[in-house]
Amino acid sequence: MVVLRKGDHIWVEPPSSSEYDVPIGAVVKISESGRFLIEDDEGKEHWITARHTSAVRPMHPTSVEGVEDMICLGDLNEAGMVRNILFRYKEHKIYTYTGSILVAVNPYQELPLYTMEQIRLYCNKRIGELPPHVFAIADNCYFNMKRNKRDQCCVISGESGAGKTESTKLILQFLASVSGQHSWIEQQILEANPILEAFGNAKTIRNDNSSRFGKYLEIHFTQNGVIEGARIEQFLLEKSRVCRQAPEERNYHVFYCMLMGMNPEQKKKLNLGTASEYTYLTMDDCTSCEGRNDAKEYAHIRSAMKILMFSDSEHWEISKLLAAILHLGNIEFEAAVYDNLDCSAVLDSAHFSTATKLLEGIYGFLFLWIVNKINTAIYKPPSQDNKNIYRSIGLLDIFGFENFNTNSFEQLCINFANEHLQQFFVQHVFKLEQEEYLAEHISWNHIDFTDNYTALEVIALKPMNILSLIDEESRFPKGTDSTMLNKINSHHGRSKIYIAPKNVHDTVFGINHFAGIVYYQSKGFLEKNRDMLSSDVMQLVHSSKNKFLRQIFQVDAAMNVASFGRGSIKHLGADPTFKVSGLEKNCHNRQIFTQELLQ
Repeated sequence: MVVLRKGDHIWVEPPSSSEYDVPIGAVVKISESGRFLIEDDEGKEHWITARHTSAVRPMHPTSVEGVEDMICLGDLNEAGMVRNILFRYKEHKIYTYTGSILVAVNPYQELPLYTMEQIRLYCNKRIGELPPHVFAIADNCYFNMKRNKRDQCCVISGESGAGKTESTKLILQFLASVSGQHSWIEQQILEANPILEAFGNAKTIRNDNSSRFGKYLEIHFTQNGVIEGARIEQFLLEKSRVCRQAPEERNYHVFYCMLMGMNPEQKKKLNLGTASEYTYLTMDDCTSCEGRNDAKEYAHIRSAMKILMFSDSEHWEISKLLAAILHLGNIEFEAAVYDNLDCSAVLDSAHFSTATKLLEGIYGFLFLWIVNKINTAIYKPPSQDNKNIYRSIGLLDIFGFENFNTNSFEQLCINFANEHLQQFFVQHVFKLEQEEYLAEHISWNHIDFTDNYTALEVIALKPMNILSLIDEESRFPKGTDSTMLNKINSHHGRSKIYIAPKNVHDTVFGINHFAGIVYYQSKGFLEKNRDMLSSDVMQLVHSSKNKFLRQIFQVDAAMNVASFGRGSIKHLGADPTFKVSGLEKNCHNRQIFTQELLQ
């Protein structure tokens, strides 16, 4: 029986037994005549009697005070960790360690934590010497690379809107400062961000600056720790956003920036107006984004392009393609008959005619060309001299786990990539570490953890997995979303990971991911996965008089990258050795640091 006194801190068991319910912290406010008034961490007050004290248990002192490193918690469980993060967050301490893992909570406000003084403070310090900070992770990556002559990697994960892109930029800021040269190449690497964000980020219902692509940035250093170059790998750009957006979401930032930032003469040459005039920018009348100055951002994009050696003519060619996409989105069609054949006629319009897929393809290839152009400026091929081999720090900034009211093919690809990343995390933090303890005969208590490998098997690894079935059905000319769903149901209907539709008319299925159940609308899956530009369209592109258009369509084969569509599932799931952004290929040669971000 628990004896309670005024001022005691306790854990109170949740009233329900849902998998997401955990005990909540509380403090005893009044203790009188076998009755106790407690106030929980949410500020709610409850009376309990002595007979019901079995539903409470004492709280360890470390959970009362809060700790900087959660390994030191006496209540080392989910409830203890959640309360510790909440306790620190209320004190505006957004960073907390779990060993070499940094847990960050998005503050949704500017904090004075990232000044040059802070950079100097955290330079060449061991983790734990100073309060938790993203600069401490960056510092350990850098100085471990220098001391141990070993490549490093920082994995930045979290759900959409958690702050992954901002953390990546802060790590870059730190590395550029401590390398000590303040060189042109450092400036070029930093200036790649505004360009990639403009063309690859958009406002979603979760996040005003959501990355709609994955990015792996590898920064190269000399033996003395000076930045000498970098290389960017991108994958899974959400091309469908160009032609359709969900309610309360915007298209890619660059369209709005261009319309707000271009001077009147340039806009007149391209026959451009305001964002409200274009179908692709007004699907939900969401043309502005609070806190963003599109005109100012456009000036920053132009400046960054100059620093990264984009010529004025290249910038103008990019603008022409973006304008063409907007104009073509305004075309309207009507049924017509020509020479006894059914056809469609373009209604009276000043715009040009083409298909949605071509527009998405143009934008996708344009994005690849831009990444390639940036790499041309910042990448320096490795020296053949063994004495001058560079070391590197890799930063993985992957799109966060997504679960919207309506989830489609894009969310499946994104969540699958996150599923793989979670397994990578489990493998390195738990499995390999505990195997090493066993091999060295170290006395320790086994740590229970949730392994998502079974989910990965059902989604992508074992024979007849979900992704392979989607890809298989995509190859059949008569394959439909319905036949695809029937095949998945027949193979996985009894799985604990797969949740079948409620009835034969339902087109929604669910997957029990590591972060929870997500329901997917299967309509449009095969079309998005095929997303093949026909040979006629490709022939049209290659016969175009626009030299720049022909040029960007030659980039894909050279870069060997995956994007949404054009067999995305084949890229992601057909190969059981699929690696997120190529990160795992060097995992045995790199020291891994992890940053987990929370909303």
